[in-house]
Amino acid sequence: MLHKTFSQSFCICRLKVYILGMIKFLIPLFIFCAASALFAQNRIGTGAAKELYEMHCASCHGQDLRGGLGNSLIEGNYKYVGKEISFIEYVKKGNLDMGMPGYEELLNDAELRSLEVYIAEERQLAAGSREVEQTIEGAYKAGGYEYSVDVVTDDLDEPWSMAFLPDGSYLITEKNGALLHSQGDQISEVTGTPEVWLKGQGGLLEVAAHPDYAENGWIYLSYASSSGQLDGKDVGLTTVVRGRINEGVWSDEEVLYEVPLDLQLAAGVHFGSRFVFDHGYLYFGIGDRGAMSMAQDLSKPNGKIHRIHDDGRVPKDNPFVNNADALPTIWSYGHRNPQGLDLNPETGEIWESEHGPRGGDEINLIEQGRNFGWPVITYGMNYNGKPISGRTSAEGMEQPKHYWTPSIAVCGIDFYEGDLFKRWKGNLLVGGLASQELHRLVIDNNEVVEAEIILKGLGRVRDVASGPDGAIYVVLNGPGRIVSLSPSAQ
Repeated sequence: MLHKTFSQSFCICRLKVYILGMIKFLIPLFIFCAASALFAQNRIGTGAAKELYEMHCASCHGQDLRGGLGNSLIEGNYKYVGKEISFIEYVKKGNLDMGMPGYEELLNDAELRSLEVYIAEERQLAAGSREVEQTIEGAYKAGGYEYSVDVVTDDLDEPWSMAFLPDGSYLITEKNGALLHSQGDQISEVTGTPEVWLKGQGGLLEVAAHPDYAENGWIYLSYASSSGQLDGKDVGLTTVVRGRINEGVWSDEEVLYEVPLDLQLAAGVHFGSRFVFDHGYLYFGIGDRGAMSMAQDLSKPNGKIHRIHDDGRVPKDNPFVNNADALPTIWSYGHRNPQGLDLNPETGEIWESEHGPRGGDEINLIEQGRNFGWPVITYGMNYNGKPISGRTSAEGMEQPKHYWTPSIAVCGIDFYEGDLFKRWKGNLLVGGLASQELHRLVIDNNEVVEAEIILKGLGRVRDVASGPDGAIYVVLNGPGRIVSLSPSAQ
């Protein structure tokens, strides 16, 4: 039949209208979800916490937090009203002599904590942008140095990690699964690398050369991988492999760490995965994969720092190796999303950067068997402004050595080991994604005693590395490129 009946045409017409309507609905929804994931760290001053403030606080402290009947919350140190009482305790108990009612019966500790985060966000907005001093175009000044920023490699597709090789060349991972080798002015792709699971934040992640690479040629990769489906959904987790590069081809691959299908998850977030080598051991992190409660569960791999031998064997002295209810590779637990891991060359201790929720990005000193608290304790709140926990400390749980509230969306870290910035030697360099910042932390006796922004506004800082030439190399997203920081000639 070469023609359709009226009824058929009408139904097809309605179907087309329905499909077009769904497309019009789904496209904005997709854009909204993508934007929510991308800018979750930037929802400053919004959501449930703002509503709490407007309901309970604005009438006295002002809609703009600058005061009215009550004091300004923008100026001065609002967190401590006296030597012995914190902001949360003061708001709970109140002070009738000062005209401050108590809110113990109206707000729980978690809601009070989210209010504290909201006030911190508003104070940051009021303080304005935290710009590093820029002398002329391409030149900056901080920490006693004037330095230039030069583009080393451009036109990369969401680079994630870089690693220098003994000959001065370096490897780059791109989240899409490409492993690149940069030699002089030439960049080539290594073929035959593992297939990665591209889902959300998952893809090809860390790359590192073995400390004895010159003798053994081992290159280590971490990536998101999937073994199949559970309950009709694709699931995956972080896998660690090593291999060699022979004439541009990935070969001799060995799987060092992977988990069975029943331990994999469908979420596309929090894969963690940075590496540290130390005395024949390999340390790496896996994020909570969006299942925050599992970070406290020793039978689950997510939300943990793991330790294996650099050939994949499980060390016999790992803290939970004799616990039948725990995974034997676990070194520490209670982590949300480890995004940076590095060995302090002066002390031999492992430091970690941990991506918080809305607020509560952390710098931690990682120690054997310790519980770092997530999600029982946190200095952040949910992205929608609702509280996660009313506690920032608890017995048996470690405190961060430094934290950011509001969040900078903390990422890769590196202890600077070069000689070009001599005064910065041993300082911890910390990248921020949403803030587009590179921070320099001074550590003394395992305490962060100074913090400074040394780069801002050039892109999302995904990774940072000390180069063999003493320059600081920064991996940027948006656009994808690598830049170097070197002192200006003076």
